[in-house]
Amino acid sequence: MENHIKPLTIAPEAGNSISVAGNNYRILVTGKDTGGAFATIDMLIPPGGGPGPHAHADFEESFYVVEGEVEFKSEFGTYVATQGSFISIPKGGVVHGFKNKTKQTAHLLCTVVPAGLELFFEEVGQPVATGQFLPPPVLDAATLKRLQGIAEKHGQQLFPPNYLDK
Repeated sequence: MENHIKPLTIAPEAGNSISVAGNNYRILVTGKDTGGAFATIDMLIPPGGGPGPHAHADFEESFYVVEGEVEFKSEFGTYVATQGSFISIPKGGVVHGFKNKTKQTAHLLCTVVPAGLELFFEEVGQPVATGQFLPPPVLDAATLKRLQGIAEKHGQQLFPPNYLDK
């Protein structure tokens, strides 16, 4: 059997690293690499970091906690994810987010099916070195409006930071 598709290998220092909201995301595999099937992002979340409440109806998102701990919140409750934990956000638009409430950087592996979330990160993020953290942007009204527009273009909805607080 002849197979013309060769394996993709990514060296530890390879992949585009970008700062998104103060976090460091290294794009390992893009939709261009997988024919749009999926994308995988290596995430470093500093203390206090993590995305605010958001939703995306048209793709699944899963996380594996490689190291550290993050608090996942959704409309269905809160889960403290520690090393070895796996979280799957199904299609359908469940509002969710997570935060690193510890003093150590958390390390997550995120896969989205189908691909596309990496394009949002590339548009809103800023190129950095792997492991480099920039301060999160100030979220004034103009910045929030700009981010909301970009998010909508990529099939996402953003919610206020306290949206999932009970």
